[in-house]
Amino acid sequence: MSQTIALVDDDRNLLTSVQMALEEEGFKVQTYIDGENALIGLSRTPPDLAVIDIKMPRMDGEELLRKLRKKTSMPVIFLTSKDQVTDEVSGLKLGADDFVGKNGGAFSTKVLIERIKVQLRKKDKDINIEENKNVISHGKLKLDPSQLECEWDGKQLPDKLTTTEFKIVEELAKRPGMIKERPLLMDVAYREDTDIEDRTIDSHVKRIRKKFKKVDSDFSAIETRYGSGYRWNVK
Repeated sequence: MSQTIALVDDDRNLLTSVQMALEEEGFKVQTYIDGENALIGLSRTPPDLAVIDIKMPRMDGEELLRKLRKKTSMPVIFLTSKDQVTDEVSGLKLGADDFVGKNGGAFSTKVLIERIKVQLRKKDKDINIEENKNVISHGKLKLDPSQLECEWDGKQLPDKLTTTEFKIVEELAKRPGMIKERPLLMDVAYREDTDIEDRTIDSHVKRIRKKFKKVDSDFSAIETRYGSGYRWNVK
């Protein structure tokens, strides 16, 4: 069954060229030229993955992703430009899964398609591997890997964890009290991407804490071990 990719960008030429390339690869494609229409379309007909430009009129990519993350954990790839580092840090805080640059017009459709395939393989692998796993419970935490569902103290998180965030929480919670170094967490979260930096994991953890604190302002289960990594607090 063909997977569906949503493209959100106000550059019609880019939309057309990427759409044609994706369709040649066997994907179904939804296209939107602004964030407001995309929010309506993605909510009504959720794709398997969305590619979203950050700089757009009416509703920019960051605002669109912020609204989407309240409803879905589907993979999202940001198209970045100008200050790419700033864009990526901001995107990570909002829950983006990957980034492809459009710097100076030097945009590679082939790179984007390969990044899309990586995210979809990761998503499919997670589903296949996890559907037979048992629910993980530890203290107030309850994780259901088969559904990518997370509860804290009997309450669903208002903002769902993304697939990447869920895997980080799962890895930490599997062995409470054990320090998990950043390279291990990077390997767990990004099995097929070797270009991830330490700050990427740190940004994800910061975002995870923020989501848990929406249901428990005293949440402190993820402990930072400076110079090494993180651990799930056994208290």
